[in-house]
Amino acid sequence: MPDDPARRALLAERTDAALVSDALPLRANLSVLENAAIVLQYRENLDYDRAADRAWSLLGRLGRTGCAFRRDPDLSAEERFVAKLARALILPQPIIIIERPGLLLPDTHYPPFLDASLAAVEDLFEQCWIVDYSWNE
Repeated sequence: MPDDPARRALLAERTDAALVSDALPLRANLSVLENAAIVLQYRENLDYDRAADRAWSLLGRLGRTGCAFRRDPDLSAEERFVAKLARALILPQPIIIIERPGLLLPDTHYPPFLDASLAAVEDLFEQCWIVDYSWNE
């Protein structure tokens, strides 16, 4: 993206996409597992146990069940990213938008991390867009 207004316009236009972004924080009072499960509880009216089972399965595919019962303040940047990705993917989506991965993963060489994470769940989305400023290309 050339600038912030262009980035904001793209995000506003793509209401059909699931967003993984610093602008969408995790609910601090919920664990990683609960942050993903709550989507199913509200959107599919699933009871907690069934929603948590699906969220656990997704965290397993992402290799991050170890952080399932921790809350946001206790997470590393990678765990926080995976929690947001799981929340975005808990319902299959046509498009996943990962906004400014350098901001989400400041201490991680993120291209291989993103490749591995997305490869583990590639059947849950059709496209993944990485949205960042052109100077981070």
